[in-house]
Amino acid sequence: MSESSEMYLETLYILLQKAPLVRSVDVGAYMGFSKPSVSRAVGILKKKAFITVDNHGYIKLTKEGEKRAKVIYERHMLLSQLLINLGVDKKTATEDACRVEHYISQKTFDAIKKHVQKYGSAK
Repeated sequence: MSESSEMYLETLYILLQKAPLVRSVDVGAYMGFSKPSVSRAVGILKKKAFITVDNHGYIKLTKEGEKRAKVIYERHMLLSQLLINLGVDKKTATEDACRVEHYISQKTFDAIKKHVQKYGSAK
């Protein structure tokens, strides 16, 4: 899955935690992306069966989409908190975690997560 698709899935997951109904316009506003960019991404995610879009334009995560989004979100949150705990300011930590979360291997992430659980480096 591309970094872009992962970012959209994570955004949908976050927005759906805040409100039960989310449309493309909400995604665009949250991410600061244009309507055509969001429409293209929504089409890709729909084609890959990560989301569904109803007749009113409301987007829902499929079971697989939600599963993948939770993994991405967990990576983001854990890596952000770890960097903050290491002394990185919140803005930089969040931005860096957002980049790293898409490229880090599952093996490495699992090792970081295990370390954090053992030594309590992240909240």
